[in-house]
Amino acid sequence: MTSTDVRTDSAGEPDDGNRPHSRPRSRTRGCLPFAGVCAAGLVLLLLGSRLSLLPGLGGLFGEETRDRSGPAVLKSIQDMSAYEAASGNFQVVVDLEKDAKFLPDAIRGTRTLYVGAGTVQASVDLGKVAEDGVVVDEDRTTAELRLPHAVLGKPALDPDRSYAVSKQRGLLDRLGDLFSDNPGSEQAVNKVAVEHIGKAAEESDLTDRAEKNTAAMLRGLLGSLGFEKVTVTYVGPRS
Repeated sequence: MTSTDVRTDSAGEPDDGNRPHSRPRSRTRGCLPFAGVCAAGLVLLLLGSRLSLLPGLGGLFGEETRDRSGPAVLKSIQDMSAYEAASGNFQVVVDLEKDAKFLPDAIRGTRTLYVGAGTVQASVDLGKVAEDGVVVDEDRTTAELRLPHAVLGKPALDPDRSYAVSKQRGLLDRLGDLFSDNPGSEQAVNKVAVEHIGKAAEESDLTDRAEKNTAAMLRGLLGSLGFEKVTVTYVGPRS
């Protein structure tokens, strides 16, 4: 007798050689562990950035700050002739929102509520007094001073009193912060806060107060030198 070998498929049915063989699944099975590792790594990265904010877990995912800065170097020195006669403290609440066209805020967009606090100085530049701006009589008992009007300095934000109340960011913005060198930058809201503080200083009576204080200072100074009458007037355009 002649024996005949019959091949069977995976289901136990005879295989006559004409049935198409199924494709190997080794590649698909090999990709699953790799995708799982990538997903787990992303989850750990996101959790690490959030768990550091929880009490008791800061030591596990927290950051340690070391100051490796070099010493400050003096670049230049300027002689100051301006008398800073008044200073104003200002505070503004900035509500800055940025939207993307054709995308909902949950996907792309930011909104920051920020409290900006800063100061503005008002000064009188005594170095700009003209040659005929100081007139003294022969007895040196009367003096007449003609000074330029007071000007406002640039607003200076106080980082100790300025802070962000809330930040709302879309999904794409949050993902972008993970790869950004300066995540959550407050440069835009700082700029807006400075603009509002500067405008508020212009609308205030800060320059008038500075001129009154400068006149009082000069009267007291010249009065101690023997002058009985000191007249202070401000001339020229207001800046």
